[in-house]
Amino acid sequence: MKHISILIPRGNASLSNIESTYKMFTEVNNAFDRMKKAPLFKIQLVGISRETTLGNGLFTIKPDLTIGEVTKTDLIVIPAVHGDMAKVVSENDEFIPWIIKQYKGGAEVVSLCIGAFILAATGLLKGKNCTTHWLAAAEFRQMYPDVNLMPYKIITDEGGIYTSGGAYSSLNLLLYLIEKFSGRDMAITSSKMFEIDIERNSQSLFIIFHGQKNHEDDTIKKAQEYIEHNYSEKITVDHLASTFAMSRRHLERRFKKATSNTVVEYMQRVRIEAAKMSLETLRENVNEVMYNVGYTDTKAFRETFKKITGVSPVEYRNKYNKIAVAAH
Repeated sequence: MKHISILIPRGNASLSNIESTYKMFTEVNNAFDRMKKAPLFKIQLVGISRETTLGNGLFTIKPDLTIGEVTKTDLIVIPAVHGDMAKVVSENDEFIPWIIKQYKGGAEVVSLCIGAFILAATGLLKGKNCTTHWLAAAEFRQMYPDVNLMPYKIITDEGGIYTSGGAYSSLNLLLYLIEKFSGRDMAITSSKMFEIDIERNSQSLFIIFHGQKNHEDDTIKKAQEYIEHNYSEKITVDHLASTFAMSRRHLERRFKKATSNTVVEYMQRVRIEAAKMSLETLRENVNEVMYNVGYTDTKAFRETFKKITGVSPVEYRNKYNKIAVAAH
């Protein structure tokens, strides 16, 4: 039987993460019970203390055990905790040595959404792939630059460490784990029972690009603003470098360091974000939107749009156009 420890962190922890993890693994046990088979999981809530207040005092959870009482576990699940992330990590630092010890003893570790901040504080993610909520990507990179953050991913799995994307995409990671531990048939059954799309593997469709300006390079911020105000025009990297009086190589190096994107990638993301807004709110067809955001090559536009969002422009329009929805 696999022992699962669902952590109950201090602070504004996600009740939905805790409850869904407990419920989904419990339902697997119930399914096995109906088949007259032994349960696969022993699921326990584990905290720093015997009582933890969540949701700014609205809820109280009484864990089954404290970390001092768990000498061996097989799977640790870290839920999201909202708030000032440096403070969240500090308030839960007693978990850190325990997680490290359990991992070194053979346990696997899961972070859901921004639970990745607590996981990264252990150092176990250093040099590894990881994902988290796309809104927290800039802050995560700032706090943990030695982690290979992949914010477009729904799931990462590396070296016995699993991470999930934002909010309810954690359900996809739970399905992934159910499949790994109890088989494909049980994962499909669980996906139907909880009505979760078992094949979803990207956060790209949900990302809203606001521009990465959480840095101190004022010249690069001005270059970003220039792109954002002139994306419909033909902007080249050479033109941008000339405008801000630096060599192309110097601009590209500073731009990548400040934003984590190349200049070309940033231009693409700004244009595609503008295209998304038009496809959501206007009656223009895809070609009109394409020209308005600075593309003249239909194939290039469609390929770039799909690379960034995971769907074609037509699929995006059909899914999110507010005028079309209102008409129905």
